[in-house]
Amino acid sequence: MDAPTTMSADDGAPGRGGAWFASHRPPQGEQTPETATPGPQADSLARASGQVRPASPDALLVRRTLAEIGPRADQVTSYFYALLFTRRPDLRSLFPVAMDIQRERILKALLTAAEHIDHEDALTSYLRGLGRGHRKYGTRPEHYPAVGECLIDALSRYTGASWDEATEAAWVRAYTTISQIMIDAAADDELRAPAWWHAEVVAHELRTSDIAVVTVRPDQSYPFLAGQYAGLETPWWPRIWRHYSFASAPRGDGLLSFHVKAVPAGWVSNALVHRARPGDIVRLGPPAGSMTVDHTTDSGLLCLGGGTGIAPIKAMVEDVAEHGRRRPVEVFYGARIDHDLYDIDTLLWLQRAHPWLAVRPVVDQRSQLPNALRAYGPWNEYDAYLSGPPGMIRNGVDALRGVGIPEGRIRHDAVEELVAAGAPPS
Repeated sequence: MDAPTTMSADDGAPGRGGAWFASHRPPQGEQTPETATPGPQADSLARASGQVRPASPDALLVRRTLAEIGPRADQVTSYFYALLFTRRPDLRSLFPVAMDIQRERILKALLTAAEHIDHEDALTSYLRGLGRGHRKYGTRPEHYPAVGECLIDALSRYTGASWDEATEAAWVRAYTTISQIMIDAAADDELRAPAWWHAEVVAHELRTSDIAVVTVRPDQSYPFLAGQYAGLETPWWPRIWRHYSFASAPRGDGLLSFHVKAVPAGWVSNALVHRARPGDIVRLGPPAGSMTVDHTTDSGLLCLGGGTGIAPIKAMVEDVAEHGRRRPVEVFYGARIDHDLYDIDTLLWLQRAHPWLAVRPVVDQRSQLPNALRAYGPWNEYDAYLSGPPGMIRNGVDALRGVGIPEGRIRHDAVEELVAAGAPPS
């Protein structure tokens, strides 16, 4: 729902002033290296890369706050937006008219990042991606202090007696670190790429009653890597963006394809599947994601794709083929029923064309996937990649661990499913 417009910005939450946050910012350019993709899996990523260390005092205070506000997350979210739009009504235009579609996402992303503030390496790639991606909303550096002030005020209101000067200082440091990485990433990106691209729909193929392959032509060069994803905005729902993976490796004709499944209450997905036609113009955000092929190694690829999550897997297979190196690629294509294997013919055609590729459909993947992995192993010399719905990602990670693949060799970009778990459907 929209933040309540009747709530006063000063209702139990004193303002703090933009200069307060600005004065706590680290120097420009003070960043950590780009590495893996974070989210709730950041702890395990840190363990896998040998970064285990006791939690810092700031991290302990941040996590205590998050535990306390958990039962009142909806109230915190509503109050946060009420404060933001009351104090800075000019920022309301950056958000969709229907706030129920997106209201949790920004706050959830900030809280997730703050929770894992100790894992700087794992978070930086994620935060830089957020910073680049927020350019398409019109976000500017001067907007960040207002967001930070309202975040602190909302947290302090709903935390209770445990909120003290030390807790507030910990959140200030966490937020200024997070926001500075995002600001710097946006500034770097502005030097080399537009905030968004316009793209014309040139083909629309309905594969099933609720899955379409949508092909678009960007209005200018659009560089990306196989396995990445991009935000799409339709002309029917302005300022509402959803992420979709590229369904092919970069093509010589510059066309981009996406596999889109219409989901209940999914405004963007239903528009793309049931309403979009050749000639329509959509907007594309910048490419993002780190689930890409490492061409510096000869390791095999063990790929698990479920539903439309097979799209980036297919793109990675094409990428391996274009590099001309005969490294083994095993694709487990998961589905609940046979009908859901909507792209199996394309995968089988690729298998016939490339002897190093094996495609293995797995129906009823929740129960059958672990057995299938055990039957076709061992996987000692393979890097694992997963793409699909949240349940498939979670079950797939468990199955891969079960066959002995270390977590440091399991890669996925579950940006919507894990980092923003519980967000509205697409």
